[in-house]
This record gives sequence, C-alpha cells and structure tokens, in this order.
Amino acid sequence: MSFLSTHKDGRVLLNVHVQPRASRNGLEGIYDNSIKLAITASPVDGKANAAVVTFLASFLGLKKKDIEIRHGLHSRNKGVLIAVLDGEEVRRRIFSVLSP
Repeated sequence: MSFLSTHKDGRVLLNVHVQPRASRNGLEGIYDNSIKLAITASPVDGKANAAVVTFLASFLGLKKKDIEIRHGLHSRNKGVLIAVLDGEEVRRRIFSVLSP
C-alpha cells in the first residue's frame, strides 16, 4: 500500500488525511493513498495536529515523542514520521482496525 513507506534509517512515513471536527476520533479507512483519520479537534492553533499525534501514539502504543508530523502542518494531508515500529507492524495494527 502506498500510504506507508520506510526510510533507510528504519523510520516509517505514514500518509494521513485528517478530517477535523469529526464526531469522534478514529481511523476511517483508506482515502487517496492515505489513511483517513477523524479527529474531534478543530484545525485552529495546532489543536488538530496535536490530536493527530496524541491519537496515533495511543493507537500504536507509542510515546508522543515517537510521532512527528513531518509535512502538512497546515493541510489535511500530512506525512507522519513514526519511530520505533517497523512498517509491517504499523500496517498490521492499522488493518486490525480497518479489516472486518
């Protein structure tokens, strides 16, 4: 899947499409080669970005310092860099929620 790529140093870049002001936080599926992530926070003063980091850290069982928004701070489409986990583990955890 093209929503996930692995850097030479082992870190994983996850393409995320954020839907701010949603009724609940959660993974919604795959959208345009990205993972669609619904976030209740509004996109004002970095609240949605902070919510993305908090959600992904909690979902993946990582610390917030292991998640970094690499690009797209002012966009719905973001590149999120994930340390510690490898690409296959991230993919497995995502599909454990998205697969029936």
